[in-house]
Amino acid sequence: MSLAEIRLDDKYRLATGHLYLTGTQALTRLPMLQHQRDQAQGLSTGCFISGYRGSPLGGLDKSLWEARDFLKQNAIHFQPGLNEELAATAVWGSQQTNLFPGAKYDGVFAMWYGKGPGVDRSGDVFKHGNAAGVSPHGGVLLLAGDDHGCKSSTLPHQSEHAFIAASIPVLNPANVQEILDYGIIGWELSRYSGCWVALKTIAENVDSSAVVEVDPLRVKTRIPDDFELPEDGVHIRWPDPPLAQEKRLNLYKIYAARAFARANNLNQVMLDSPNPRLGIITTGKSYLDVRQALDDLGLDEALCASVGLRVLKVGMSWPLEPVSVHEFAQGLDEILVVEEKRSILEDQLTGQLYNWPVSKRPRVVGEFDEQGNSLLPNLSELTPAMIARVIAKRLAPIYTSDSIQARLAFLAAKEKALAARNYDTVRTPHYCSGCPHNTSTKVPEGSRAAAGIGCHYMVQWMDRRTETFTQMGGEGVNWIGQAPFTDTPHMFQNLGDGTYFHSGSLAVRAAVAAGVNITFKILYNDAVAMTGGQPIDGELRVDQLSRQIADEGVKRIALVSDEPDKYPTRDTFAPITSFHHRRDLDAVQRELREFKGVSVIIYDQTCATEKRRRRKRGKLEDPAKRAFINPAVCEGCGDCGEKSNCLAVLPLETELGRKREIDQNACNKDFSCVEGFCPSFVTVHGGGLRKPEAVGASLDPAQLPEPQHPTLERPWNVLIPGVGGSGVTTLGALLGMAAHLEGKGCTVLDQAGLAQKFGPVVTHIRIAAKQDDIYAVRIAAGETDLLLGCDLVVAAGDDSLTRLNDQISHAVINSHESATAEFTRNPDAQVPGKAMREALIDAVGAEKTHFIDATRLATRLLGDSIATNLFLLGFAYQQGLLPLSAEAIEKAITINGVSTELNLQAFRWGRRAVLEREVVEQLARPAEVAEPSLAGPICQTLEEIVDWRVDFLTQYQNAAYAERYRAMVERVREVDTADDLALSKAVARYYFKLLAYKDEYEVARLYSEPEFRQQLEAQFEGDYKLQFHLAPAWLAKRDSATGEPRKRELGPWVLNAFNVLAKLKFLRGTPLDVFGYGHDRRVERELIGEYERNLAELLAQLKPSNYRTAVAIAALPEQIRGYGPVKERSIAKARQQEKLLKEQLNRGDEVQTVRLFEPAA
Repeated sequence: MSLAEIRLDDKYRLATGHLYLTGTQALTRLPMLQHQRDQAQGLSTGCFISGYRGSPLGGLDKSLWEARDFLKQNAIHFQPGLNEELAATAVWGSQQTNLFPGAKYDGVFAMWYGKGPGVDRSGDVFKHGNAAGVSPHGGVLLLAGDDHGCKSSTLPHQSEHAFIAASIPVLNPANVQEILDYGIIGWELSRYSGCWVALKTIAENVDSSAVVEVDPLRVKTRIPDDFELPEDGVHIRWPDPPLAQEKRLNLYKIYAARAFARANNLNQVMLDSPNPRLGIITTGKSYLDVRQALDDLGLDEALCASVGLRVLKVGMSWPLEPVSVHEFAQGLDEILVVEEKRSILEDQLTGQLYNWPVSKRPRVVGEFDEQGNSLLPNLSELTPAMIARVIAKRLAPIYTSDSIQARLAFLAAKEKALAARNYDTVRTPHYCSGCPHNTSTKVPEGSRAAAGIGCHYMVQWMDRRTETFTQMGGEGVNWIGQAPFTDTPHMFQNLGDGTYFHSGSLAVRAAVAAGVNITFKILYNDAVAMTGGQPIDGELRVDQLSRQIADEGVKRIALVSDEPDKYPTRDTFAPITSFHHRRDLDAVQRELREFKGVSVIIYDQTCATEKRRRRKRGKLEDPAKRAFINPAVCEGCGDCGEKSNCLAVLPLETELGRKREIDQNACNKDFSCVEGFCPSFVTVHGGGLRKPEAVGASLDPAQLPEPQHPTLERPWNVLIPGVGGSGVTTLGALLGMAAHLEGKGCTVLDQAGLAQKFGPVVTHIRIAAKQDDIYAVRIAAGETDLLLGCDLVVAAGDDSLTRLNDQISHAVINSHESATAEFTRNPDAQVPGKAMREALIDAVGAEKTHFIDATRLATRLLGDSIATNLFLLGFAYQQGLLPLSAEAIEKAITINGVSTELNLQAFRWGRRAVLEREVVEQLARPAEVAEPSLAGPICQTLEEIVDWRVDFLTQYQNAAYAERYRAMVERVREVDTADDLALSKAVARYYFKLLAYKDEYEVARLYSEPEFRQQLEAQFEGDYKLQFHLAPAWLAKRDSATGEPRKRELGPWVLNAFNVLAKLKFLRGTPLDVFGYGHDRRVERELIGEYERNLAELLAQLKPSNYRTAVAIAALPEQIRGYGPVKERSIAKARQQEKLLKEQLNRGDEVQTVRLFEPAA
């Protein structure tokens, strides 16, 4: 196959042609096209761009920076705004350039960008600027980023009403091509009418990619010949009295915009009928949804004409051009208005039709039907399925068909199936590993905090007593209205440094002026992390920040940092600033909540993701230090997760239950997990990560036969659900580029929302024979051909299941069960893998659903888990589930230029796994390990469980101790008549757990075992040294706030001490056991005795009716975990539970379910 020759910079380098662009790249290319267009018409123009980032326009500034060389070549000046309002004011200034001498260009055209809330806060500027107008060869285009579904916002947005209030015309592009076309039209419209012009953007057109035609002269515009402008024109001037501006705007400029829309056919009839009965008027994304809905109902162009259906696509949604609407409405019985959110078109349409004769005036329905009942809700987003139902209903009096009824029946059945789902586990967005917010958002017991705009907003679902939030810049001001009316004396307020610089400094000033008791926690992260890690738009050093705050009247400032020693010279800080390590945050907060007035904590720690980027680029030192958990010592208590809130601390399923391990690839070296009260943590200093040995040899693609590919009689739909930060969107980009290389049509939509890290990400890919075959970029309900599930949890979620259809869908799912954010709060949190797999099989069919542990295989074969997604892609490809060639996919990987060889091999190994599954599985199988070992296979039978633990206890103490254990289990086994031997297995596991309590001798022994050194050698290489993080009673100081012992970092000598101490285990339980006199050791011995007595009582009372309750009592030690104060708390909870279970036992009540340790699948 002949593939196109493409370079990554073609998107800006090539003057004309068909290019594969994202919506963001199209917006970056747009001003270049306008400049080149002006040049072709003999104009010398410049361009000014300003705004403030926010989804779906969160990445526009980064894209513009990346294209800086191309911007310079086209006289484009990009200056990010401090906030949206000030950016809009700067845009207004660009139109004033030619009012004065010294202008370098014939005119300056301008582009402003901002999220919906930015539109709201810029309303005053928009009104003033639009009233003043634009220069004749300038023009203003306002990019409004709306989030109809509130996927990454605090409120859903719809910016049209704000623009209407400012009398600003609104263009509504449907796709990436129309971003380019309508953008050019917008500037031409602005120049003609004198208006500022808005371009509405949403995720469907900005976060999507498509093959588009790029040509500065593609769009042909006409000057209206039926509208007369005033003699003095409609453009900006000086002097310009306000009433003259009002007259010019209300009598001429708005009507000039309507005339321009009419002359340039911005409203087009896309489907027509010789005998029209039902008309549909729609705009933007909703137009594509309407076309998709018609397709889903089996209504093609010919059938629409036959049944009397007419569709009008509106390009400028306000002001609605009346002539085209009048022509559209002629002869119709009814008009259905399809638009998202509050009515724009419908209200204008009813006004324009009001004076028609009743006999000729069509009925108008949309948000409501003719009886006032809800029809198309103004909530969230519309979908093709919702629209299809309404179209079918409105068509019913004149037409129906088997295909329409079949579609309606499918949608009803899908809703019923989703309602019957028996699990509720979902992925929620979470902080990145090592994120400073993991620590900074904690509040002391008895206090509460409020959230604000930024990543720290997510703290509201992390059980940290942080409730309510405000708009950006209002953080803490709501407390001014609460404080006089509540007995609560104080509150904390989180405030990001980006928000502080944007507008939040005024909130601090307002709190000082009001004299309220509040502590602002200014989270200084050195980057605007939520939208991509951009720098703050200006200079704001920490010392400057302290002085600013002090000058505002704040009387107490505490700087808290993970590296407080990085400020050896503190003279440049405000004199009232004190300096603290982050481990003292709780104590600092307790002090400041007693402070009268406004106090500030500056929490200084660089954004983890930005820190990772800088280390990768060599701009920040990467410390030769890593955390490691000795799983044998770990108790699985979860205290490290509670302390760190970090998802780089992963569950490790072992024979002795769930332990913890550090995901070294995800770890950003925050080291807050080390503060967990547990001796299992060591830090490795020096050396480096050992790359796991790739056991898979390089594969030659010539060895892999080509599968039979799907035909493209209709678009082929690929849905890729996964986890934020794992490379899901990269798969979409690769497949989109591969389709472009083959000359096919393609759209890719990255539906990320507030994913950041660990949240759900879903990519929608539609591939067609030609671009015009694709309407909606989002895959409709039941229209998925391939579900490529990079994550089981997201793949089995409602959003994915809705789009599956057992008649056409295939599923290829990574069966690896990754922990969700719930794991940081609940150490026992489980992914219901079995139920999720069953739900997918039910939705697709067993023969078309393929599960494979791509994470395990890719990591073992290629030495890096980052290869997982490409491995899975290869697995799907070889089954003939992609309408693309391997050659095109591999060329796209090469063009992308990131980890090229690794990704090529991952793709090929995924293909081979289809051809030789058993061979690939065998290659990836780990080496055998000696028993007893946590790395070994998990025991299944009672005999295996007991034998493993007898060996362990023999090493723990001696053979006699082990026989004591065996005898107790055998005693229970003799009376256990249940088929599953649940009671015997519970005793085998949990009596052992109490017997093998981890005292000083045992911790020393476990560190002295060869397995510990082997685990280190498997992960690290080079010359490294170990530091141990311990809290020995005779050394540890107490935390002033919590009263818990504080761990200390001790050197490599500890390992020698452990070797000696391990040999003294024979002292355990004797009068010479000095450690045995401690409180913790006495309690642990008491627990053994209590358990033995409980078993004796259970066996005496055991009968079928109380068997499950007996099992629950025998399994209670599962809840006893940890060391010191952590273990004390778990013992208290277990004893409380024991009391309740014994009461049930005595009453004869039966426990319905018992959660025992279950070996991982």
